[in-house]
Amino acid sequence: MKNGAWKKWAASLKNNIYALYLASRDDRVPILAKIIIGLVVAYAVSPIDLIPDFIPFLGYLDDLLLLPLGIWLAIRLVPQEVWQECQTLAVKRVAEMPRNYLAAAVIVIIWLLAIAGFMLWVWQFVSGIT
Repeated sequence: MKNGAWKKWAASLKNNIYALYLASRDDRVPILAKIIIGLVVAYAVSPIDLIPDFIPFLGYLDDLLLLPLGIWLAIRLVPQEVWQECQTLAVKRVAEMPRNYLAAAVIVIIWLLAIAGFMLWVWQFVSGIT
């Protein structure tokens, strides 16, 4: 895939995730579909993967296979007219969303603090052994 194709795929993924979120709040969507949607959206926005990304090849397998399969299944469970409405609304709302650099910075700082705390704990643990 060329760079432009990747960007287009990523944008469609973002729109579909948001459209699924909107569908989960619609009363016309069956409860089973809402459960599947909840699992897919939670997995998509979760920083925790089933297979950690640092494992060569397998690390990205869940992102490249499980997430698209979950999205596909969830979309199939949503009534077609509801899905079309949610997709149209998602495209409009995602385009209007402001970029929140402050929230991104806070998340990065939290991760850096967590990593630093873990490294300090490991250092103290290793120092205590010797």
